[in-house]
Amino acid sequence: MAVPADPPPVVDATAEMVAAAYEDNKLAQVLYHDWEAQTYDDKWSISFDERCVEYARDRFEAIVGDVHEPLPYATALELGAGTGFFSLNLKQAGVLDEVHVTDLSPGMVEAAKANAEALGFTVQGRVADAERIPYDDNTFDVVVGHAVIHHIPDVEAAFREMLRVLKPGGRFVVAGEPTTIGDWYARRLGQLTWKATTAITHLPPLRDTWARDREALDESSRAAALEAVVDLHTFDPADLAAMAQRAGAVDVRTRTEELTAAFLGWPIRTFEAAVKPGVLGWGWAMFAYGSWKRLSAVDRLLARAVPARFFYNVGITGVKPS
Repeated sequence: MAVPADPPPVVDATAEMVAAAYEDNKLAQVLYHDWEAQTYDDKWSISFDERCVEYARDRFEAIVGDVHEPLPYATALELGAGTGFFSLNLKQAGVLDEVHVTDLSPGMVEAAKANAEALGFTVQGRVADAERIPYDDNTFDVVVGHAVIHHIPDVEAAFREMLRVLKPGGRFVVAGEPTTIGDWYARRLGQLTWKATTAITHLPPLRDTWARDREALDESSRAAALEAVVDLHTFDPADLAAMAQRAGAVDVRTRTEELTAAFLGWPIRTFEAAVKPGVLGWGWAMFAYGSWKRLSAVDRLLARAVPARFFYNVGITGVKPS
């Protein structure tokens, strides 16, 4: 196994670098995710408690299905780890043992390592491009990712790299990727909610209590503009499976989730981002999570009749031939 190097310091973006990012997607990915690293967990309600441990474990199990492989996987690599949401919660769930995290963003690697340390364990972290993973062949028992491959320019190359670093018989599991139809309606729901919320909260009766200040809104707008640059793909489940098979994976399967849950979840997430931090409280968080869980149960029933391409999230798993 290649020896992980300490990640370089977080990039301090200049105006010139931000302008250049619109022409250089790799730079855009680094700048945007470095920018997001310090607030990402709050933005997406990420935690490392039972709520998110259960969520991560359930996503993993739903994608893998009825395959009974011994747990924990001894060596695991997370690609595009962000702040470590997927791998660290899977480790707490007993699914993973030794964890290595990688991300193109130095800021995200540092955040994931800090989150692991706060949980009482250590992970190895490297700044790495998923199209050229800096680990030796046949290194890992499992490669995981969450909401990552839609950021990668050459997704098929990333699948080939996952298979290269996996041991024979090893598995990759990627969750939380946007479907083409799901992304279409989610973005429109988000745009409508943002416009309505910012308009209403800036009315005089609510402005002091609910409205985010103008500087925060301007920064959110700048982040949203760069987000449109770093979100490169949406997926049709069948096309995604074919891509992994062309890369050399066997036993490939996809699983879609969130239909009614997405129609609720995207307005909720957008509303939370549009109001002043701290005004909603724990009761709101429990309402939002409980509502999402109930609608997710409805969606599991709808999956028997509704075509997979209409759901918002798609996950995929495959195995390296023995």
